[in-house]
Amino acid sequence: MKRLRSEGGCPWDKEQTHDTLKSCLIEEVYEVVDAVDSGDPENLQEELADLFFLIIFYCQISDDNGAFDLNNVMEVCFEKMTRRHPHVFGGQPVENSLDALSQWNDIKKKEVEEKGGGAVGTPSVIGNIPKHLPALQKAQKIQKKVARVGFDWEMIEDVVAKVQEELDEVKEAISRKNEKHIAEEIGDLLFATVNLSRFLKMDSEGLLRESIAKFIDRFVKVEKELNAAGKKIEECTLAEMDTLWKQVKKEEVSRRK
Repeated sequence: MKRLRSEGGCPWDKEQTHDTLKSCLIEEVYEVVDAVDSGDPENLQEELADLFFLIIFYCQISDDNGAFDLNNVMEVCFEKMTRRHPHVFGGQPVENSLDALSQWNDIKKKEVEEKGGGAVGTPSVIGNIPKHLPALQKAQKIQKKVARVGFDWEMIEDVVAKVQEELDEVKEAISRKNEKHIAEEIGDLLFATVNLSRFLKMDSEGLLRESIAKFIDRFVKVEKELNAAGKKIEECTLAEMDTLWKQVKKEEVSRRK
């Protein structure tokens, strides 16, 4: 990395800053997630290498600016992980993973309080959430945090009822033809749906990715059926496409049985 950013290095690498690399970093993280989903160890190894390279890149830029280097980052990592695992590196045993997570959150909260919490007074339980997190993931993280302090539903029936309530409010907003109101209510419906998946201990981000993948797979199959019949999808009616869609879905259900 030093060579790439040196006088005789790569012009592109020398021009990069922490800001210009943000999109690359986000893209590489998602490529790692895709590699995990693929179940291919070689693919995962390659994507982790790309991600690690970007971490080194960030550290080298900071080193060039006299701020910190890779060794400093690793020292922070070692110190933090040791401090947050007293049941492993100290004398505070835990019974199970839930206790370990609770202890982790308590330690993290204390750290935030010692730093001032980023605001005057008692730090918020939903403070310090990355603003660039994907919306579904961010919503679920916020809901988990407030649930830890007791701000949560007690029964699954209440959560389902809330989703239905928000759906009814979307319908009402549509009937009133108020675009701003419709947008607000759809947002509330999405938030309530994320809460349902969170209450059932499911990951809303992962669920939506799976649904998207399923939709893509089915639509591609519809396209193939139409191509095999010598038809262009742009010239087909909705009824024709819907018939093939239902056929593809029926075949999937039959295979699962």
